Amino acid sequence: MYAVIATGGKQYRVEPGQEVTVERLAGEIGDEVSLTAVLVVDGGDVTAGGDLADRAVTATITGHDRGDKIRVFTYKNKSRQRKTRGHRQHRTTIRIDSI
Repeated sequence: MYAVIATGGKQYRVEPGQEVTVERLAGEIGDEVSLTAVLVVDGGDVTAGGDLADRAVTATITGHDRGDKIRVFTYKNKSRQRKTRGHRQHRTTIRIDSI
């Protein structure tokens, strides 16, 4: 059995027991979160759309961290305009408990 969940503007294919790194979620390490399921596949049965109103994916937060640094460089020709910026995205690691 697996499900497709939506969080942080992205979709992830998850199974029970799997660890997934997603965009930052509110909560402390050890807290349980409930995520909305977009699609659930159980053997040969596929459930999607309005049939998922009573379904949810529960997960436990196992850690918070930050991603790799992204270097952003802007440059304008012939005017000596240069600017370098960096960005590190906040991430949360979750363990899928049940679907």
